[in-house]
Amino acid sequence: MRENTERFEREFLFPWAAKSYESKGREKEEEDCELRTSFQRDRDRIIYCKSFRRLKHKTQVFLAPSGDHYRTRLTHTLEVSQIARTIARSLRLNEDLTEAIAMGHDLGHTPFGHAGERVLDEICSCGFKHNEQSRRVVELLEEDKGLNLTWEVRDGIENHTSRSKPATLEGMIVSYADRIAYINHDIDDACRAGIITDADLPLRANMILGTKNSQRIDTLVKDIIKNSFGKPEVKMSDEIYEVMNELRDFMFAYVYSSDSSAKAEELKAENVVRNLFNAYMNDDSLLAPSVKADIKKYGREKAVCDYIAGMSDGYALNEYSRIFVPRSWDKE
Repeated sequence: MRENTERFEREFLFPWAAKSYESKGREKEEEDCELRTSFQRDRDRIIYCKSFRRLKHKTQVFLAPSGDHYRTRLTHTLEVSQIARTIARSLRLNEDLTEAIAMGHDLGHTPFGHAGERVLDEICSCGFKHNEQSRRVVELLEEDKGLNLTWEVRDGIENHTSRSKPATLEGMIVSYADRIAYINHDIDDACRAGIITDADLPLRANMILGTKNSQRIDTLVKDIIKNSFGKPEVKMSDEIYEVMNELRDFMFAYVYSSDSSAKAEELKAENVVRNLFNAYMNDDSLLAPSVKADIKKYGREKAVCDYIAGMSDGYALNEYSRIFVPRSWDKE
């Protein structure tokens, strides 16, 4: 079965697509699977790891929303994967590699979304970027030895942000898909929260991309396919890329950095992360045995940073309560 898939890659995918049988390989060599290609195995390892499961309890934009339909970091990941796979399939690039990168791109994200990321970046002497932490998770932290993923998947995970450029076209697809997904589903969630309405969106964006979430995504995806098909590159047209960034700037101004009630809890979340960090840095008795073991390997600050970054929102709040909230005296 694996050989049949590799034959398909060789015969159907464009020459500039990443081929699983041409991978730069893993840090630790392994025997090939009879059924799955190396990229398919990577996707499966990511889906079954603990860091992936914790994404369902990590904030996307809104902290602990009471409604059932707001996105979490996990549903964001699934939407990125769906968009990226559609583009990869249409461009005759490697869909399996694309999916693996998409599934792993946010494994290193902190509790409380970008609020948690900002705090760790501020207080850690080595800084903190969630894309770099995602690569660290798959290389070192998961299962205490990493997942031993292929080089192409690890590169795509680390370089999925707009600040970086991945080495493969499949990685570029995930970078675009990430922006397409979060801009549009965050608009949907912000409208649900009553922070903005569809009518508030930039007029040019409504005219060119469409007035509904599905229309905007459809326009953006088709533009990438139209401008990239049959070419060794992945890109948008200048006009569509400019309009997408106008939408992104609008979201930063009116949602991500707004003073709305739905976002007002972020300062409290930042204090939770900051206080946990300081407590763990100064008191060994508060640390789990696994963190003490990591201190010996990575140093105290890095081990504490890893520990906090891996927390779900609920776990971080429980730890904060355990350490800082007094308990009732229950002995007579």
